[in-house]
Amino acid sequence: MGKRHVADPPNLKKYGVPLYSVAWVPRNTLKSIQNVTADDSPDADSKSPPETSPLDDENYIVVAGGGGEGRSGIPNSVMLAHFDVASNSLSDQPVNKLGTNSELPYRMTLHPNGDGVICAMETPKICRWFDWDKIETAEVHKLGLKLSEKVLTQLDNVGLQLALAFSNDGTTLAAGGEDGSLRVFKWPSMENILNESNAHSTVKDLHFSSDGKLIVSLGGGGPCKVWDISSEIVLATLTNENRENFSSCRFSQINDTTQVLYIAAKTDKGGSILTWNTKTWERISSKYISRDVISAFNVSPDGKFLACGTPEGEIIIVNSTNMHIQTKIKKAHLGIITALAFSPDSRALASVSWDSSARVTIIEEKKNGGLNLWIAVLIILLAIAAAYFLKVEGIEKLWLKDY
Repeated sequence: MGKRHVADPPNLKKYGVPLYSVAWVPRNTLKSIQNVTADDSPDADSKSPPETSPLDDENYIVVAGGGGEGRSGIPNSVMLAHFDVASNSLSDQPVNKLGTNSELPYRMTLHPNGDGVICAMETPKICRWFDWDKIETAEVHKLGLKLSEKVLTQLDNVGLQLALAFSNDGTTLAAGGEDGSLRVFKWPSMENILNESNAHSTVKDLHFSSDGKLIVSLGGGGPCKVWDISSEIVLATLTNENRENFSSCRFSQINDTTQVLYIAAKTDKGGSILTWNTKTWERISSKYISRDVISAFNVSPDGKFLACGTPEGEIIIVNSTNMHIQTKIKKAHLGIITALAFSPDSRALASVSWDSSARVTIIEEKKNGGLNLWIAVLIILLAIAAAYFLKVEGIEKLWLKDY
């Protein structure tokens, strides 16, 4: 008798193409589209703000991927999907799908202030800029994407970019090339700030510090280099001294004064997360996470959680305070997890895979306060009971002695 098919959960959907990138649409983008929609209405009242649904109900992710230049029949596209928090479900189909013809969108970064989306195309090896679009139907105004008239000439004919990132304030853009080049630009002028043609043999990942003053770049397997953007110098080179294979790097602000750098790495045990001090650039710790390697890695905006994806489709969410595994979802996807992205409020994690699936996982903080309180009450009650029985036993002995 064959195995019974188990339906996919509502927070997991397949969108028909292998997916390589995922990001959350900034909330101010949605608000701006809603405001423009209201302003365009002939009945709009300029004195009163437009009525909009709560932002918690308006969650969109951007996913990108496809079949490449070949004749596989699998299209290349950038898509928008809607996530409903109340029902914990993704839209069955993309709410907007923009075909990119023979160009395969591989890596992607969204401007944090909602300016648009940049995609590094694997074929041909160029970068494209996409603007947000307002799509009007008979019933509803929807968010969409369109190819921008803006041409990123500074990233044209420079080869495939394996990593793209904006600084938190959106004033700086960085790109890391397959050829090992690291380029940093002012945004939106695209004035060059840093241009290092031999930063690594190839650049696999990069990330800005929270204040935008530093950028970390990761070479193929290691090492990591930390750059001071204003002076264009390397502040630190972090080597894989224990023969680890570095795969991802992320700065994280753990409190108002302290920042750390996390590096996901393959060790002799499997996948681990290494933590580095960003003042002394010394290694603080190494935490074993999985027997599988870490194929995708990210850190929540509030710094509370780290997320790992594996080639086996497993998602692992780690509490950064104690580095304990908070949530583990086996077979979250049926193929290798290619990218992870936390929502801006750090309450949800989006993941995508080669198996064409996108998933959103709600993150619930485990509160042990109530459990600890009950344990304390139980201990007190046991102590009282023990004292009572000891007292009774003493009285009985005294009674027997008298007789």
